Amino acid sequence: MSVRQNSLSGPESEDAQRIRFQTELEFVQCLANPNYLNFLAQRGYFKDQNFVNYLKYLQYWKDPKYAKYLKYPQSLHFLELLQYEHFRKELVNSQCAKFIDDQQLLHWQHYQRKRMTLLQDEMEKSQQLQQQTTTQTQQQQQKDKQS
Repeated sequence: MSVRQNSLSGPESEDAQRIRFQTELEFVQCLANPNYLNFLAQRGYFKDQNFVNYLKYLQYWKDPKYAKYLKYPQSLHFLELLQYEHFRKELVNSQCAKFIDDQQLLHWQHYQRKRMTLLQDEMEKSQQLQQQTTTQTQQQQQKDKQS
């Protein structure tokens, strides 16, 4: 059985590690919700230095071996922004959270449209290349027959 050393309470069992991983994963993903960030700010969590230190600790989620488990990768961007006191203070304002939420929605809409356009362009290029290759092959075969 693998045991991880927890500096506060001693060795941590595999079950405790798994539960901590799941809890931290869920919390980090919650950071993708600007309304939740507003909730935390209004209740003073961002003024508590222990909580700020916890946010700093959670930055290990940026490591690809952990980030691959995130369903909402934008949570890492918010985690980064939460390292700045000015951003934490602004989140108390509901209008700030609404603006961030609106911008996030606009980004998703734009991203989806842009991605579809890029995929269609790639498909058209691929078809053109295939047609050129087919035409060149046919021309080469005709030359070979004539020779």
